[in-house]
Amino acid sequence: QVQLVESGGGLVQAGGSLRLSCAASGRTFSNYAMGWFRQAPEKEREFVAAIRSVSTVYADSVKGRFTISRDNAKNTVYLQMNSLKPEDTAVYYCAAARYATTAASEYDYWGQGTQVTVSS
Repeated sequence: QVQLVESGGGLVQAGGSLRLSCAASGRTFSNYAMGWFRQAPEKEREFVAAIRSVSTVYADSVKGRFTISRDNAKNTVYLQMNSLKPEDTAVYYCAAARYATTAASEYDYWGQGTQVTVSS
């Protein structure tokens, strides 16, 4: 079992930055690929970014603006979000999986989410 707790969300103006954190506890953190997803009101949950070891993958909508990283010593994964846009507004979730995949169904463990709101 892996427990995930996100933090770092908030309200920011368009063009601003936020860094989300996801602290993991339970099984060996380094064994898992970690992903970030988001869900806006009345929309389906969508993939944002994932990391496995040093390999990363991003959704086209965030490439060049968001950076995912992890610190295995701290059991934490981060999502640095720059040049934020109003369309980035959503609840952001971190998740753990065996592989760095874009498919939400492949992730076994999920956090409770953190709200990110970008004002125009």
